[in-house]
Amino acid sequence: MSQQAFRDEEILTNAQARGPLATTFAFMRLSGPGWLQAAITLGGGSLGGALYLGMMSGTSMLWLQVVAMLVGLVMLMAIAYVTVTSGVRPYAAINEHINPVLGVGWLLATILANMIFILGQFSLCYTAVNDSLFPNLANHVGSADPKLVVTLVVAAVAMLLTLLSFRPGATFRIVDFLLKLIVGLVVLCFVGVVVALGMQGELNWPEIVQGYLPNFLQWNNPSESLQTMLGTMDGSVREFYEGELLKNQRKVMIGVTATAVGLNMTFLLPYSLIQRGWNKPTFRGITRVELIVATAIPFILVTSCIVIASAHAFHAKADTNFLSKNAAEVQQSPLFKGAASVLEKRYVSVNEGNEEALALIKIDTAEDATEEAKKEAIADKQQVIAEFAAGLSEEERKLSLSLVRPNAGQLATTLEPVLMKLSPGTPNAAKLVFGIGALAMGFSTIYILMLINGYAFAEMFGNFESIPYRFIGALLALAMGVSWIWIWGTQSATWLLVITSTFAGILLPIAYIAFFLLMNSRDVMGDFKPTGARMSIWNILMLVAVVGAIAQSCGGVYNVVTDGKYADAAPYIIGGLGTFLVLAVIGFSAKLRR
Repeated sequence: MSQQAFRDEEILTNAQARGPLATTFAFMRLSGPGWLQAAITLGGGSLGGALYLGMMSGTSMLWLQVVAMLVGLVMLMAIAYVTVTSGVRPYAAINEHINPVLGVGWLLATILANMIFILGQFSLCYTAVNDSLFPNLANHVGSADPKLVVTLVVAAVAMLLTLLSFRPGATFRIVDFLLKLIVGLVVLCFVGVVVALGMQGELNWPEIVQGYLPNFLQWNNPSESLQTMLGTMDGSVREFYEGELLKNQRKVMIGVTATAVGLNMTFLLPYSLIQRGWNKPTFRGITRVELIVATAIPFILVTSCIVIASAHAFHAKADTNFLSKNAAEVQQSPLFKGAASVLEKRYVSVNEGNEEALALIKIDTAEDATEEAKKEAIADKQQVIAEFAAGLSEEERKLSLSLVRPNAGQLATTLEPVLMKLSPGTPNAAKLVFGIGALAMGFSTIYILMLINGYAFAEMFGNFESIPYRFIGALLALAMGVSWIWIWGTQSATWLLVITSTFAGILLPIAYIAFFLLMNSRDVMGDFKPTGARMSIWNILMLVAVVGAIAQSCGGVYNVVTDGKYADAAPYIIGGLGTFLVLAVIGFSAKLRR
């Protein structure tokens, strides 16, 4: 145990002897691993999912992220209990006592997920700097590529902080403080939005409260407000939008539950505890409080407030230009660009079999076509779609917006109620504050993904304490992240994200099952293994989490396999899943024979 771990243990022991108040202050002083979990779960995925949830379903699905976090919290507490009680490193324990296939799959999937998901975080950082903080960045960097400049600066600072974090000490505590500050500011910002809206009488509190009541029937039913609009449409139109809404709603439900507690978090938690020397029973109390206060509460507060603000700003709403009967005015709406792909799909369904009409929206992609010709064809296509939209009912156009993925600018818009109140006359305040927040969230996630990859790489070679191995693992993730300039937004990146997200979703229940078995292993837990009623309660709660994770992963696989856009990736996903399951069965069989 390190000197810092001895100091932490002494502080806790002395505080517990002095009573609950002293213990509370000691917990606040020493807290850290829970904030790491909060920083990674409050990333772009969770915030974007909450925004989309509010846009699509209003406040009727506020319960979803609460349930997802509470289910995940059970497993995080089980993981922490196993780690601090047994004192063993989970990867080695799973390989030796459970099944090496599960252990190796868990570690390799974590590394793969780190190296793919980091791409989007660099993209988020660049977008925050270029769109919100320095809109004319290209004018300030001369002939240099703005993307490269931002990427190299972010990469250099992230690498420095990651190296400093590999050893406990003063710098480690500074990084802890910065993470707490980032999470705290994000929480205050979005809670402030809801408070401001509430003080202005803009919120329907009974409806919001009702939104926290779990309703699993929503898997097959759009929100009430959208159902009302669907009721005004004839059969073919209703069938089109109902099918699209349910498909998107199921995707966002799966995505939201997957980002509450992800595969990376199951690796980060035990190894961040081991890094601090918190792998002794003394630290059981503080780890439980950490996960509730520093991880679950910030996540639930922030995501709930984003859903509420998003529902208020966007759900079943559109600006006057988008609802205009004039095609030129429709095109002037800031919502048209996002809705164009949905409207195009609707246009195709209406004109199915009409080759003349379909030819109007085809773009010549031949190699000999000039850029000017392509731009002109795109403009003509947008004009056709705008004219088509202008002829649709207001209800249909609002429904089309419910199918549009939100962007960073729309998330920034949700901040305007509170920022305009705090600094009237500064319309760009929301954009500026959002830019700072997005940059902080993207950067903190990059740092944590590098940290996890360093831990995983060192553990893979059986030398967790090795700084060189950790450095190589972190550097590999960073190198992949820097490459976003060339591959992000391409078909290759889409493939990587789909396949990696699906496998991460598949292996989340594998990680849950592995820790469920560790908790029930006398060889691992020894005399600290729960017994009697305590063990029954643990097992019931963990089984609920395992079943929930399996349902979420099966839904994710089904969506990818049945979605025509990812037809080429489906065989690889099914083949990889089948191979892994066969190897897992062989691993269990070998253990039983041994």
